[in-house]
Amino acid sequence: MRTSYFQFGNVRTLFEPRKPRHPLVRLAAGLAGLAILAVLIFFGIFVGAAMILAGVAWKLLSRKRAPAARVDVVEGEYRVVRKPALPLSR
Repeated sequence: MRTSYFQFGNVRTLFEPRKPRHPLVRLAAGLAGLAILAVLIFFGIFVGAAMILAGVAWKLLSRKRAPAARVDVVEGEYRVVRKPALPLSR
């Protein structure tokens, strides 16, 4: 009887990261990972600062001028109408 490659013990090891055995290769892989992390952090900070500066510049440049004194006037004749008396019986 032939056993399948995907046994329960092998499935777990299939997704585990494999570290190189040679110490210099391990060091190089670690340094490469740190370099990639530093680049991602640098560009994240750069993009975030650029977005903040763009938002501040947008607010400063799109600030509307003070509008002229505008008065809404509605003309008409008004009269006070008394509330009609409701009947007391229901």
